[in-house]
Amino acid sequence: MSKVYFVGCGPGDPELLTIKAKKLIQKAGVLVYSGSLIPSSIVNLCKKGEKHDAAKLVREEIFDLLRKNAKKGKLVVRLHDGDPTIFGAIKEQIDKLDDEGIESVIIPGVTSFLASAAALGTQLTLPGVTQTIIVTRAEHRTKVPKQEQISELAKHKATMVFYLSVHLLPDIVKQAIEGGYKKSTPVAVVYRASWKNQKILIGTIMDIAKKVRKEKIARTAIVIIGDVIKPKSYEFSRLYDKTFSHGFRKAKIKIKTKN
Repeated sequence: MSKVYFVGCGPGDPELLTIKAKKLIQKAGVLVYSGSLIPSSIVNLCKKGEKHDAAKLVREEIFDLLRKNAKKGKLVVRLHDGDPTIFGAIKEQIDKLDDEGIESVIIPGVTSFLASAAALGTQLTLPGVTQTIIVTRAEHRTKVPKQEQISELAKHKATMVFYLSVHLLPDIVKQAIEGGYKKSTPVAVVYRASWKNQKILIGTIMDIAKKVRKEKIARTAIVIIGDVIKPKSYEFSRLYDKTFSHGFRKAKIKIKTKN
């Protein structure tokens, strides 16, 4: 059966490629890639295959490349930055390929919000702060349901991660305040996480838009809002507490209970 591989190549650093992704890129007979988002060092791993920059193509042209080459029995790789399943627009392609009797295989990749957290040297969930991450995008040309408006999601006071939205930062912070975030809430913007020209900006809801504007960052950046960026306090993990038992370790100290 003919196959098309939708492959996530990570946030940019070639060393963050999975082994499976690297092997498929190297063996690809046809590589369709997002040229504006994927560094040449990754694209050039494909030595012998045809290469097509999807940034210059429309949906129908991309699909035709995938379909006709899969039908010819070539190893076809549709290469996505980060992970294909997050804002990757792959479902519409997978469904059409299925109609043609062509199987689709998804190879996950390291997504950019995880690379951004790594760049910040923090974790996005902290006991006593939040145990929830909301991954979304600001509304612009792509509409979002009413219940997913930023002001609604902000009511949870969780860690909020925004893709494809840094150019809409003034509106994001306005709605975040409307939803209940304090004006002093930390905000981080990571431009091109893991790339050589990576840039990190840290501020608050009140001043982050000004900092981003000064640096002229308008695309390829992740926005993270939440106290996890600069927590004033947090709780230690219960899992490694000396009073905590689980299936692989008994508690080192027993808690005395009152009768």
